[in-house]
Amino acid sequence: MPERIEAVTPDLTKENVEKILALFPNVGTEVQDPETGEVKRAIDFDALRDQLGDVAEGMRERYQFTWPGKRAAKEEARRPIAKTLRPIKERSKNWDDTQNLYIEGDNLDALKILRETYAGKIKMIYIDPPYNTGHDFVYHDDFSQSAAEYTENSGAYDGDGGRLVSNPESNGRFHSDWCSMIYPRLLLARDLLSSDGSIFISIDDNEHDNLLKICDEIFGNTNFVADLSVQVNPRGRNLDRYIAKTCEPVVIYVKDYNNPDCLSLIAKDERMLSEYDQEDEKGRYRLIGLRNRNQAFNPTTRPNLYFPLWINPNTGAVSTQESNEYCIKRLPLAGDGTPTCWTWSKQKINNEKSYLIGRESSEGWRVFRKDYLDEGIAGLTMAKSLQQDAEFNNDYGKKRIKELFGSNIMSFPKPPALVKRFAEIGASTDCFILDFFSGSATTADAVMQLNAEDGGNRKFIMVQLPEVCDEKSEAAKAGYHTICEIGEERIRRAGEKIKAEVEQQNQQLELGAKPKQVPDIGFRVLRVDSSNYQDARRTPEETVQGSLDELIDVAKSDREGLDKLFECFPTFQLPYDSAIEVLDFPAFAGHTVYSVNGGQLVACFDAEIPESVLRGMAALDPKPSYAVVAEAGLKNSQTVTNFAEIFKQAANAQQGSTQIRII
Repeated sequence: MPERIEAVTPDLTKENVEKILALFPNVGTEVQDPETGEVKRAIDFDALRDQLGDVAEGMRERYQFTWPGKRAAKEEARRPIAKTLRPIKERSKNWDDTQNLYIEGDNLDALKILRETYAGKIKMIYIDPPYNTGHDFVYHDDFSQSAAEYTENSGAYDGDGGRLVSNPESNGRFHSDWCSMIYPRLLLARDLLSSDGSIFISIDDNEHDNLLKICDEIFGNTNFVADLSVQVNPRGRNLDRYIAKTCEPVVIYVKDYNNPDCLSLIAKDERMLSEYDQEDEKGRYRLIGLRNRNQAFNPTTRPNLYFPLWINPNTGAVSTQESNEYCIKRLPLAGDGTPTCWTWSKQKINNEKSYLIGRESSEGWRVFRKDYLDEGIAGLTMAKSLQQDAEFNNDYGKKRIKELFGSNIMSFPKPPALVKRFAEIGASTDCFILDFFSGSATTADAVMQLNAEDGGNRKFIMVQLPEVCDEKSEAAKAGYHTICEIGEERIRRAGEKIKAEVEQQNQQLELGAKPKQVPDIGFRVLRVDSSNYQDARRTPEETVQGSLDELIDVAKSDREGLDKLFECFPTFQLPYDSAIEVLDFPAFAGHTVYSVNGGQLVACFDAEIPESVLRGMAALDPKPSYAVVAEAGLKNSQTVTNFAEIFKQAANAQQGSTQIRII
């Protein structure tokens, strides 16, 4: 009998129980769910404590960070949901060719769904969450309240019935509510990061300290990289008291600090490049003193790096041996005569002496090494903890919006140059970049710009709640109803502008020069929605003979085949940018059979599926890895059995087998 595709995301609590039992099988037990009566596997924590020797147990004083609602926030991250991502083809751009995604809906739900397919595959995450200033809105995750209760109790005003609520400082849970909002989202985000992944989080002083504590707990304090200061307002904020703030923090963590591929060096700027002011047959270079300026490194601490060098006064060549030509002695001495040491050993100097040169100055002879611009990583540098490029100014964020829309329809958009800088540090040229607080889609704009500049193939995944624009806002006056509409339109306009700029640059190229490629400027729009199928699960007490017919076809009447196809993707870990076509073969005449990624998955969700269609699916070449059909489309249980048998026979006749599912 074919397995059924579950219309709910995985139970992460169950996954964690299985992981613990794999390590310590002797701590397993069975308990009965008081609500359903179901017996399930669980962890005997007394046995686990005995196994681990938990010294913190019973200690009232211990190092920890907590707040009212933390336990519920953890449970929320683990709780399964019966939701799916529905394609909105008419609002997408370049549907068949793009690898980019724009997801409309609550990001907590989106992260749970994405986790099934993209766990361990996201190279970089950038988010700019609500700062909790007392004047903004935070996501409310209490699903026990109705939409009417939300509106009545908290003044929620989003388009889906109230997932955003005001959070004034007078609220007794002011910080707790923010922590409970961000915690489950970061828990899920960590699962999405690849082993060489990184996360960049913009924040301000209101929740900066709490964010660091939460990230230390989720990502591990050993995976903390930096707390950048980005100069976003050189003039200083005039609303501040006592000190006019010019900088904003950006917190960086990585999945594994010991993985050297998590973060990259960046290209040196024009000021740094101007230092390479000398040139020889090998290219441009700068001179760096060979003496170690840190006096902690000296003949006592580094005796093997303290020795004399000899300079040829006619050529400037350097040697470790004295001779008639090499007659100028030089020791690594500070200006006041304090002994230090060289940065290179004798062996390295002997092997690479062509890189060394002696120069005479008013203070006597000095030894330098040549640092070539185009050799190794010389043209690259580490990003600095203070980021103050002019284009990181918030005014450039507004400038880009005005450039694309003609007016400032967003209040505080991030400048694309800043997000490009983060991508240069945290992303490779071919990877997924996720932003699940995407706002006006600055990240998507930045990714397309960077791809246009260096020919990269970075893919963006944007997630944004369809927050309704205030009717008095510039956005509403411009005809935009939700933030999602602004984000989607920005990607369209930015993409076309980038395309036009690339084409113009190509027209101006010299004869024989390689033209630039127009990057992927499309995107598929997906919406977080309820499952395409009614919940058919029933307890024995709820099941009566007369109701069985109602359970044959549980598909919702307003859902189409493409909706159902996308709900299958997580089961087989197929990405949502997968290539999709409808097969036009004689065996499928009058029926819709989908092929995904050139036959990797074939599926049919018709109301009636004859055996000829099943046999045609099984006979496809190349052989499908997966096959799915709607159970309601199979006439009876015998046809369901035949479905399995048809693919089994095809597997015997050809090499390989096909995993089959019903839904």
